[in-house]
Amino acid sequence: MSFGEKLKAAFKKIKTKLIVFLILLLVIDVWALAPLTVSLADANAQRLPNGKLDWEILLTEMMRFLAAPWNAFKLCLTHEYISGFLTVQKTAFGFFGIFAVIGLIRAIPTHEYENIENGSSDWCEGGEQYKVLNRSKGIVLAEKNYLPVDKRGNVNVLVVRRFWCW
Repeated sequence: MSFGEKLKAAFKKIKTKLIVFLILLLVIDVWALAPLTVSLADANAQRLPNGKLDWEILLTEMMRFLAAPWNAFKLCLTHEYISGFLTVQKTAFGFFGIFAVIGLIRAIPTHEYENIENGSSDWCEGGEQYKVLNRSKGIVLAEKNYLPVDKRGNVNVLVVRRFWCW
């Protein structure tokens, strides 16, 4: 399996999670980042005489815009606030990109047999498995492969596989 195929499989595996994460990022963008951007810009415009940030103005503006986030979002799209908003956007999408890349790397298949049926009888040819197995009745091993229970001798079965229980 080539790296491109592994990357496609990983993307397919986490595609819904990425979409949900992007929607969540957009909600956070409107609800939290836009009020933060407007509040910071207003607090920077009204600095104290010693040049320090006035935290009272920042927190007052932040609470006011958190109550009405759409107003802050509309203000962010104006000429006065757009540059600060785009800077905050780049940072937020940068964090999103880092987490998306980490998720994609973790979703890359570790071997070429991942998500392939484990119970096939492709290991034999021409019906030779039916010297040991049965086609129609017994303990199910795979599709059209049964371990007969009326067989003489040892009919113990050991199944080695990861078991997921929800």
